[in-house]
Amino acid sequence: MDTQPATGKIVTLTSHTLQEQAELGSQATGDLTLLLTAIQTTCKTIAMNVRRARLLDLIGAAGTANKTGDDQKKLDILSNEIMVNTLRQSGKTAVMVSEEDEEAIIVEDMYRGKYAVVFDPLDGSSNIDAGVNIGTIFGVYKVEGQPSVEAVLKPGREMVVAGYCMYGSSSNLVISTGKGVNGYTLDNGIGEFILTHPDIRIPSRGKIYSFNEGNALFFDEPTKKYLESIKYPSNNKPYSARYIGSMVADVHRTLLYGGIFGYPADKKSKSGKLRLLYEGYPMAYLVEQAGGLAIDGKGNILDIVPTQIHQRTGIFLGSKEDVEDVAKFYKEA
Repeated sequence: MDTQPATGKIVTLTSHTLQEQAELGSQATGDLTLLLTAIQTTCKTIAMNVRRARLLDLIGAAGTANKTGDDQKKLDILSNEIMVNTLRQSGKTAVMVSEEDEEAIIVEDMYRGKYAVVFDPLDGSSNIDAGVNIGTIFGVYKVEGQPSVEAVLKPGREMVVAGYCMYGSSSNLVISTGKGVNGYTLDNGIGEFILTHPDIRIPSRGKIYSFNEGNALFFDEPTKKYLESIKYPSNNKPYSARYIGSMVADVHRTLLYGGIFGYPADKKSKSGKLRLLYEGYPMAYLVEQAGGLAIDGKGNILDIVPTQIHQRTGIFLGSKEDVEDVAKFYKEA
């Protein structure tokens, strides 16, 4: 992947966004640019707290559970507060949906903008104590008319922005505004996200699969047959297994190296485990913008029309040819 030289001209997320805004000319209002600035501010703030979590006594459970039944960590709650407050104060949001809040947040008039933001403020938080890569996932819709929960009950294909920020040895912000996918790395020295992975393209086929095979007992037959086909192939070249257990980290690797990430619906979680609105949609959007594919077994993830803000889904995403192989097994079934 091409990166920028250590010296000379650098491209920050802010300057890159302003350049895209300038290319739109009179069509651009600057509102989306300001919203993206607010989002990157939340990512910088959360990244700082993740790095200092042990020092700030932010490690461990908060003793509560969110709407979807997951035990909350202290950092879950803090990250959600950071994101909600920063997005509200940006003056560009009308509706917010967070994994940590039971109901959609309708922004009051004095701060109201024209975008809806859906987000998981800290995905993979069960891995916090072990220092495993975790992240923030988000998607943005345009709000037409009066703000309401209906503003986000739309197919993922109608998003205008999708992205995630991964916190680990480095903080990486990967984002799409519908014109491909770009990756930025946080330079802590200057406090800016620098373009390091321009125009990310996922390989058409990979050599890595990423499934939680601890659930294999509950997988349906198409999933079992697909996994058997890549673990015991006729060409004696099996795929390598890589499963981190943090969706952001697993999808990030899949985007860069190719292959397939799967968390299917199964006998134990019949509707799937991942949340459609703020996990499935943004990741599917990014993968498709990078030339890949995302399905739930029945059809394209981005074409599903949600009925609830915390709706769950099964998902297979990654290299186009790999995901098409999964689709064939479901079609045969």
